[in-house]
Amino acid sequence: MSQASPNDAELLAPSSRAALIKISATRSAIGPQLKEAWAHRELLYFLIWRDLKVRYRQTLLGIAWVILQPVLMTLVFTVFFSKLGHFQSEGVPYPLFAYAGLLPWTFFANSILTGSSSLLSNSYIITKVYFPRVLIPTAIVGVRLVDLLIAAAVLIGLMLFYGVGISRHMLMLPVLVAESTLLAVAISSWLSVLSIKYRDIGTLLPVLVQLWMFSSPIIYPSSIVPARWRSLYLLNPLVGIVENFRAAFFGLPFDWRALAISAGVTLGLFVCVIHIFNRWQEALVDKL
Repeated sequence: MSQASPNDAELLAPSSRAALIKISATRSAIGPQLKEAWAHRELLYFLIWRDLKVRYRQTLLGIAWVILQPVLMTLVFTVFFSKLGHFQSEGVPYPLFAYAGLLPWTFFANSILTGSSSLLSNSYIITKVYFPRVLIPTAIVGVRLVDLLIAAAVLIGLMLFYGVGISRHMLMLPVLVAESTLLAVAISSWLSVLSIKYRDIGTLLPVLVQLWMFSSPIIYPSSIVPARWRSLYLLNPLVGIVENFRAAFFGLPFDWRALAISAGVTLGLFVCVIHIFNRWQEALVDKL
C-alpha cells in the first residue's frame, strides 16, 4: 500500500482543530467489529481509490502488468511442466489450466505480500486518527480484487481462442471470489500486525509464499496427491478455491468436499484473525 501523506490524515480526521483524543478499539464479539468496519465503508472505498491512482501513476507498464504477470508465468509453467514434465491438465489445454490456477493464486499472493506491510506504510494515519484498522489491509485486498477481475477477463479471451466454451458453472464464481477475498483479508490482517512486532516478516514472507504455491494445485491437479495425504492436503484452503475456480471456468465437476473444507477453514481463520487483530492493534500502535 502507498505511503500515507499528511493530506490523507486531514481527510480522515473529523476536525483539524480538534484535540487529539485516544479512542480505543472495541474489545467485544466479532459482530460489532464487522458492523463498525461496515459503517466506515466509504473510507474503505477512498483508500482503495487512492491506492489505485497512486499505483498506476507514472508507471511504464501500468495496468498491463496485471495481465503480463500471470501470462508470463503461464508460459514458463507450460514449457517446464507441460512440455518437459508432462503434467496432466484434466482434459483442458495446459496454458488454460495453469492460467486458471494462477488467477486466484496471484490475487492471494499479491494481497498478502503487499498487505503484510500495510499498517507500517500507513503509520502516519494510524497514529493520528482512529478508525477500524482492519480497513487498511482490506483496502490492499480490494485493489488486488480489481486486478483479479481484469485477469479473469483475459482468461475468458484465452478460452475463446482455444475453443473452450463458456460454462454455466461460472455462476459459482462470485462465491469463490468472496471466499478468496475473505481468506486474503484474514491472512493480510494477521501478517500486518505481526510485521509491526517482528520487522523481518517481510524478508521471510516471499519464501513462505513460494512454498505455499507449490503445496497448492496451481501448476498440477490435486488428483496426483496420494489418497493417504488427501485429507491433510485439503486443509490448505487454497486447494478447494483453486480446484473449483477451474471447475467454474471449464465446466468441470465441482469438488464439493474440498470447497466445504476450504470454506470452513477460511471462515475459522477469518473469525480468529479479526479477534486477534482487534486485541493487538492498539497495543502495537506505539511501535509504529
